Amino acid sequence: MTFEDLPTTPRSEELLDKAFSRAARTGRAKEPYEAQEAMLRTAGNILSDNLQNVATAWPDFDYVDPFYYELADAIVDVDRLRQALSEVTWAGNQIEDLRDEYASKIRNSDTDTARKHRKQAFARMADIMDEIEDDLLAVGEARDELKTLPDIRPDEPAIVVAGYPNVGKSSFVNEVTNARNAIESYPFTTTAVHVGHFERDRVRYQIVDTPGLLDRPEEDRNDIEKQAVSALRHLADAVLFVVDASGQCGYPLDAQLELRAELASQFDAPMVTVCNKSDVSTDVDADAYMSVTEGENVDEVLDTVVEAVDWTPDIPPSRNA
Repeated sequence: MTFEDLPTTPRSEELLDKAFSRAARTGRAKEPYEAQEAMLRTAGNILSDNLQNVATAWPDFDYVDPFYYELADAIVDVDRLRQALSEVTWAGNQIEDLRDEYASKIRNSDTDTARKHRKQAFARMADIMDEIEDDLLAVGEARDELKTLPDIRPDEPAIVVAGYPNVGKSSFVNEVTNARNAIESYPFTTTAVHVGHFERDRVRYQIVDTPGLLDRPEEDRNDIEKQAVSALRHLADAVLFVVDASGQCGYPLDAQLELRAELASQFDAPMVTVCNKSDVSTDVDADAYMSVTEGENVDEVLDTVVEAVDWTPDIPPSRNA
């Protein structure tokens, strides 16, 4: 699942204006006595329906895939979001109760008293909307933050690419996906997650480049980045660790291998080590060697990491079986 289909969250003032202006139009089409209940029901229905729509549009975080839960929590405070959604649900229920309570009062009163009851109900509805003003803003901000998350699918095999900056990770991802313009990204402050796709034997693989996340030791990551890494642990079916034995990347080989050892201890997924820039140096023990710039062994590296993923597609049995 992704959050891209979440609807825009209205503000309290916006909803009140919509509800009360629609109620006024409804009232003009009725006799004075009937107008009061009609206005009350129109305003109450608009407010409660819109609030319930806001709350129910969100997934139940108790059942969200752990990858998406942690990724969302890295960007927004999920506990605060859940509290805000609970308050919005409460407000919708309260307004429904007020609508029914005052509709009963209006039906048992004269026109002037009915008008007073309707005004009292509107005032109490407005108070409730004022109470959840900050909650609606929090939900709206969370929606705006999460709607651009890349479409990463936990039910499809995923290869997470790691390694120090300038070792050729992004060049490799661009090369094997052949979709530079289609690669999606989501920024984590100064970092990002880029997602591309390729197919092997009718299976779609996701390949995830993580500049700023898996290119330095854990102690150098901020809290948001650490949580994003935690989310990636749930996603990875294999980790492709790219090293540059030539040193052209600006980082010594020892430091690169230390990062590889750290990530190997953090991820349960198999790790494939590939030496890039093999046209310059192969002075490292690796599972595969390639040169993206020279177009050497790139497909072979992809085959190696696909083999490490060892993904068996869930194919339904043949009808003739």
